Amino acid sequence: MEQLLERLSALDPDAESAVRAIAYFDALVSGRAGLDAFVRGAAVLAGCPAGLHDPDRHVQVRVHQDGSRLDPGPAAARWPGLDLAGTAHGRVWIERAGEPTTVDGVILERFAAGVCIVLDRTRGRAPAWDPASVEVLLAADGDEATRLRAARRLTIPTDLRVRAVAALPLRHSPDRPGAAVEFADPVRSRWSTRIGRVTAAIVPAVGGAEPDPPTDYRAGIGAATGVTEVWRSWAGALAALRLTADGSGADPGPRQLRHEDLGALAVLAEHVAPADALVEDVRTLLAVEAAAAGSLATLTALVEQDSLRRAAAALHLHHSTLQARLPQLRAALGHPFDTPAGRSRLHTALLLLRIHRTGPLP
Repeated sequence: MEQLLERLSALDPDAESAVRAIAYFDALVSGRAGLDAFVRGAAVLAGCPAGLHDPDRHVQVRVHQDGSRLDPGPAAARWPGLDLAGTAHGRVWIERAGEPTTVDGVILERFAAGVCIVLDRTRGRAPAWDPASVEVLLAADGDEATRLRAARRLTIPTDLRVRAVAALPLRHSPDRPGAAVEFADPVRSRWSTRIGRVTAAIVPAVGGAEPDPPTDYRAGIGAATGVTEVWRSWAGALAALRLTADGSGADPGPRQLRHEDLGALAVLAEHVAPADALVEDVRTLLAVEAAAAGSLATLTALVEQDSLRRAAAALHLHHSTLQARLPQLRAALGHPFDTPAGRSRLHTALLLLRIHRTGPLP
């Protein structure tokens, strides 16, 4: 081997480096080395940090070129890397600025192959999407032992803090029967299923980061809980979802709400059925919108903003234009909305309208 390397070095230094990389990783495989050794070897050989991320197995390792461990970082697409065979979203990469070299390609190929061997040997096959286990965790009538078994099938760490998310497509978006929301984080997509017309997802509650459903969905987010208590978070997520809206002119309101931010308003979403929400004030709102498109957006801005000028800015209007519309809106509603009682009445009616429009949920 040394003689071959000497000859290759004289002919092509890159070829020598490539063969050395192959021999190095082959030796790690033969010696049944662990994941850290493969990541460290890739970093040292490439002369730059290297990383490994397999979200299905909850593995993330990142190493500096001097061999020291680094804080986990995202498997950024800008870095040269390779997907791990046999995984849905696993990846290895080297943090090389600029175009990768031929040797980098060899390092990545042998790095990825070796990591796959170690993962199969030590962690087994990556778990598949298991919607039934998600439903078990979200069901209110289960017992703790059953929920723990479901969490193990999903490979959710039992000490992980999680949130439930309930999502619906926006009204102008085509529904996709049987399909779950594809979250930016692949783990979040795998811990999801459809329950009726709602996509249910369990997401890690880490670092205060919000779940990130696609822009053509609206979502309610439950409180952070333990894995076996996530059914409580699911109930809160459904309540929050009932008070969301498309965020359009015809359906104004927030597209995403957290249950813990609702406070006393959660009582409306938790205890008022969609049919019961169609009270006289809600019928009036629907009539006002039918008579003058955009009225709901105007009334929502008046409730949500703390001044007429701020409401006009939210609507992209001059405040005098908005001022001129107010008498007609007051007459159509049949009650004032510039007093504390009138403002509260209008706000309640808008919330009930969202509950009515959302319709029955699981």
